[in-house]
Amino acid sequence: MSRFLGSSITKKITMALLGLFLILFLPVHLGINFLLLKSDPEPFNKAAHFMATFWLIKGFEVLLLASFLLHIFYGIFLQIQNWLARGKQYKITNYSQTSFFSKFMIWTGLIIIIFLIIHFMNFYFIKIGWVQGDPENFYGVAHQLFKIPAYIILYIFSFLILGFHLAHTFWSAFQTLGWNTTVLSPVFKGLGTLFAILIPLGFTIIPLVIFFTK
Repeated sequence: MSRFLGSSITKKITMALLGLFLILFLPVHLGINFLLLKSDPEPFNKAAHFMATFWLIKGFEVLLLASFLLHIFYGIFLQIQNWLARGKQYKITNYSQTSFFSKFMIWTGLIIIIFLIIHFMNFYFIKIGWVQGDPENFYGVAHQLFKIPAYIILYIFSFLILGFHLAHTFWSAFQTLGWNTTVLSPVFKGLGTLFAILIPLGFTIIPLVIFFTK
């Protein structure tokens, strides 16, 4: 079992690479979601249909889901290791400025998982036929959901949590990969902060615009 899981360094590198891969999907998803702001439902529904039927995208979905599950697995495994190692001397000497974010990563990750399950029930599970709904009109599904105040609050809260998660994930992934040089580290931190602000902001603007104007 230990050989399969590999060393702690291997797990951290794998988790970093998976995290960066998952991050790449967010701007694509956000770009498609902005089509919800159009009065014509056809562009969004066409994009959703393309994402659901094109073989390359379907293959990418499998890879994305596998990466997500592995990211969760390694995240939980590493957190358990940290909990078991708590109190040891090396934990004190290696305490760094990243600890404030990293010690909350497991909890922000769990909140994101709960939201994704709800999100999948409303969209992805409809697409694959596990939940009843119209897979040809996700525009209508989204607009109905974004008229429900409780769902909007949950949606915005989840993306605020995602921003917190991203604030650590982005630049710490490069740190894990050994790219935290004196020159590059501030760049990655800046990009990570910018990404952690802009992506959640973009996702939260959409339901608010729909709720108040559509």
